[in-house]
Amino acid sequence: MTRLPGILTVAAWMLALLWLSPLLYALWAAFHPAAFMAHFRPGAPLTLDNIRDAWTQAPFARYILNSVLLVTSVLAAQILLCTLSAYGFARFDFPGRDLLFLLVLVQLMIVPEVLIVENYQTMARLGLVDTIAGMGLPYMASAFGIFLLRQTFKSLPRELDDAARIEGCGALGTLWRVYVPLAKPTLTAFALVSVSHHWNNFLWPLIITNSVSVRPLTVGLALFGAPESGVSWPMISAATLIAILPLVMAFLIFQRQFVQSFLHAGIK
Repeated sequence: MTRLPGILTVAAWMLALLWLSPLLYALWAAFHPAAFMAHFRPGAPLTLDNIRDAWTQAPFARYILNSVLLVTSVLAAQILLCTLSAYGFARFDFPGRDLLFLLVLVQLMIVPEVLIVENYQTMARLGLVDTIAGMGLPYMASAFGIFLLRQTFKSLPRELDDAARIEGCGALGTLWRVYVPLAKPTLTAFALVSVSHHWNNFLWPLIITNSVSVRPLTVGLALFGAPESGVSWPMISAATLIAILPLVMAFLIFQRQFVQSFLHAGIK
């Protein structure tokens, strides 16, 4: 029994190295000449040519801008809609409330890919094919966000509503002044999940976009690394680092806030 913690520690480190191995290889290949991409020599020469060539051979600056516009617009709409919906489900009694919330829960069981054809037809009728709005519109209401925030709002004592009404707050004032500040850890945790998901989303943006001016980073990277493009593996590794760099930097800068938000929100 005394050896069990040590064994678990070794196993955790091995799993961590296994998980990091693709990233470590991408780092090696991106900063070394092509001749050394499979030869891990300590004295191998370093180079930035792969990063520079990848950046110049594809419009990655435009891809990054499109991804930023996509995730920020989707997140802003999700925060607004999910907060209002969750507040209504948690604090108001109205006919059909439980049935409507059950339908929200049912949406959690539906794989988004099942709705791709219907979503594409809807975007086509709205004239939003090959637009950032068309990429983000099907995701601007999140059943997961509504469920998560509803559970948070229901955990807050109702005495806070009475105190807010005494201070002269209406329903929206109570939401803004009381519920939203107390739900900041949950909102932060949901924002992290949303940004990570939509930054890495690939299939729907691939289908709905046709032009370089609209494609997000994931689609641009996939087309850049396609076999018919003839791009070398070190350049693909360099482009991969460019794609993940914003999220990695955000995690390194806000690591403590990330962990605390998940602990307070209770996301496992």
